[in-house]
Amino acid sequence: MNEGSKGARLTVAEIARQLGGAVSGDSSLALTGFAPADTAREGDLTFAESEKYFSCAEQSAAAAILVPYDFKSSSKTLIRVANARVAFAKVLPLFFPEPVFAPGVHPTAVVHPTARVDSSAHIGPLCVIGERARIGPKAVLDGRDDVGADVEIGEATRLFPGVTLYPRTVIGKRVRIHAGTVIGSDGFGYVLDEGAHRKVPQVGNVVIHDDVEIGANVTIDRGALGSTVVGKGTKIDNLVQIGHNVIIGEHSIIVAQVGIAGSTKLGKSVTLAGQVGIAGHLKIGDQATVAAQAGVMHDIPDKGKWIGAPAQPDREMKRQWIAMQKLPELLLRVKELERRLEKPDQ
Repeated sequence: MNEGSKGARLTVAEIARQLGGAVSGDSSLALTGFAPADTAREGDLTFAESEKYFSCAEQSAAAAILVPYDFKSSSKTLIRVANARVAFAKVLPLFFPEPVFAPGVHPTAVVHPTARVDSSAHIGPLCVIGERARIGPKAVLDGRDDVGADVEIGEATRLFPGVTLYPRTVIGKRVRIHAGTVIGSDGFGYVLDEGAHRKVPQVGNVVIHDDVEIGANVTIDRGALGSTVVGKGTKIDNLVQIGHNVIIGEHSIIVAQVGIAGSTKLGKSVTLAGQVGIAGHLKIGDQATVAAQAGVMHDIPDKGKWIGAPAQPDREMKRQWIAMQKLPELLLRVKELERRLEKPDQ
């Protein structure tokens, strides 16, 4: 494996060309790294999208600054782009490329004879691959990954160390699953039977579509019947719990410590901020946004923005919060009125 590291050497003109940007200043400057303004050194490219950060970047040692089109400087070379944040995301891999993994199976890996591993895949140390599992072209299993029977892993997907995929999990192409994540564990399904909790067998699976990224220590339960599904392009942060038979639409964002109970369906491009909790069997509409620490107990319409616990439409909830802030003063006024009514002569 060749770890990606700082060391690329590109001119301002080359970077601008790759970003579709325009140069203001010396386009022949050689850039050897990318760093925030407060730690940038000679030869570094830095980034600014607000006047505050641009002022800091101008005073830094950086050779050039990546900025929106309307920024100007008399002291620094600028690479001006339509969207500086998108350009920032595109330029970082030029200086910090992904590691390159050599094809092959590590001697300590255990691969079942019926499993099929593409010759271009990388299987790292102490990985276990079960019966009839299929590992696609250029897939990477870093190490200590456990892949169950009948699992499918698509092309160019990467499992970071210590990932567990239960049997019959299906993973698409270009998926990234970070360390410690468990996909396909039993859904939390029980019925009360004569005073005891009887387990409902969980016989479904999990399907992860293309271009999904899943953070560290995420748990995604398999369906009781059918599949738990994560749609194409969805990004899931660390420490998220997704219950059985949940359906998550394409290009959604699920932030850290979110919990989604079983059989809830999220539409496309949904955003769940940190520590949101969603009850089971609900429907969250396309492009809906739920703010941090909100507790959702009812369906949310398309493009709705909900906050609070229990969650309510944001404008309604904000009015309640404002009213609550005035409550202490209102109570004092009520007490004063009561006192006057009790003693009208005073």
